[in-house]
Formats: sequence, C-alpha cells, structure tokens
Amino acid sequence: MKLLRVGTTGAERPALLDAEGVLRDLSGVVPDIDGALLADDAALGRIRTAAEAGELPVLDADGLRVGPPVARIGKVVCIGLNYHDHAKETGAEPPAEPVIFFKAADTVVGPYDTVLVPRGSVKTDWEVELAVVIGRTARYLGSHEEALAHVAGYAVAHDVSEREFQIERGGTWDKGKNCETFNPLGPWLVTADEVPDPQRLGLKLWVNGELRQDGSTSDQIFPVAEVVRYVSQFMTLYPGDVINTGTPAGVALGMPEPKPFLRAGDVVELEIEGLGRQRQEFKPA
Repeated sequence: MKLLRVGTTGAERPALLDAEGVLRDLSGVVPDIDGALLADDAALGRIRTAAEAGELPVLDADGLRVGPPVARIGKVVCIGLNYHDHAKETGAEPPAEPVIFFKAADTVVGPYDTVLVPRGSVKTDWEVELAVVIGRTARYLGSHEEALAHVAGYAVAHDVSEREFQIERGGTWDKGKNCETFNPLGPWLVTADEVPDPQRLGLKLWVNGELRQDGSTSDQIFPVAEVVRYVSQFMTLYPGDVINTGTPAGVALGMPEPKPFLRAGDVVELEIEGLGRQRQEFKPA
C-alpha cells in the first residue's frame, strides 16, 4: 500500500494512493498514519479490506498539499557515510561500524514544502536517502530477518545538510543537520510488502534540472537489515520512528571547487524507484 497524509500543515488527513493512482480518503477508517497505526495489524487490515472492496471515497488531489506520510515521529535516526561511492568522493575511509547521528523530528516537512536556506549559510547541500519507517518496537534484534520484520515500510527522505555548520563549526554534526525544514519526507509510505528487496532501489536527485545523484541502495556499506539490527543495540526503536540510511555519491561537498552549494531560488527534485518523487524550492530563512 501507498499511505500518505494530505492537507494543510498540522491538519493533514490520512489517505491512500490506489493501484490506479487515484487518491482515496482513509479518514473514515483510521484517524491518522502514525506509529500506533503501523503497529496495529488489525487497522492495517481494515485499510486493505476497504481498498480492495472499493469503499474508500475519492479525494480531489488538485491543489491538495501532501504532508509527511507519518505523523508524530518520535525520532529520526540517520546513518552517515553509508555508501561506498559517497565515502570515496568525500575522502573518508568506509566506516567499520555504522555512523549514527540524529535529526529532530521537527525538521520533517512534506515532500513539496519549501526548504529554508539558513541565515548565514554558504554550504547548504543535498542528499537523497532511503528512509526506513519502523512498525514494531525493536530492541536488541538478533538477526537481519528479525530486523526486516520490524520495518513497516519505506519512503523518500531528503537529508538536507549545511556543511559549514556540520564540519567547520565544532562539535558533532548536529548543527548542520537540524536546521528548520531540513528533512522533507514522502510523498508516500510504501508498505514493506511492496519492497521485496530494499537493496535494489535506484536513487536520483536533480538540482535545477541537472542530474547530480544517480545511485543504488546496492552500494550501501551497511544494508537496511544490518542498519536496523545495529541501531537496535544502542536504542529502542518505536513504531513510527524513521531511519535515514545514507546517501550515494554526487553531493556538492564531494565536487571540485567551486562547489555548487544550494542557494535561495534553487529547485531540487529527487526520487527513489517505486517510492515516489519530491520537489522543493529553496528560499531564505
């Protein structure tokens, strides 16, 4: 299933995109798409039954904002340097263990919402990423099979980053990762049953129409199953939590000088095979 949330910020309603690409209203079946829903097999079953029976009302998608596909996200866990080609382009050694950092949940916005270039920023960068959405409480998982069984689904994430804040201003990466609007998510949450192999997904990103990133999750240093298993050794993952699993080569940071960092007025588009497409205009904060 392709689950999404539509409507004005803070007043989104749950919806489903059916097999014919028609937007359907889920608000008569479930209150929202959040961790509580993703952990409730019976509620997900009601959605499937209603969809298959053709009982869901059609929503007019014209002019309707698409919000983040998951509400009330508890935490956004991010994996750094998780593609062989990205580590190479930045001159970094491939990590021996996954690099973990966090984005605050309030950085998450819709897939077509405006992204704000921070005040004083000269090195705002792009990163297309596969997001994993957790569906069952996960702690100390013991195998890759067990890890994948705790995944509710997948989505497109844009891990927008400010490289000067991240690398040159001291401390950890958090200052360059948590600026307002720095995690567009969606348009859909695609349930795990529709993604039989998360290591066979193509990722692409364009800046002002120019292809900048063109990679595959097959190049991940730590595959999705290992990322989920590994993270669960250090923290409890709850339904609705999100893991951004890293970006392939092609970011501005890895390019020759002068590096083409983002400026207000730029347009970024990104997509992952089967998971949908995003588009953001960048404006000054």
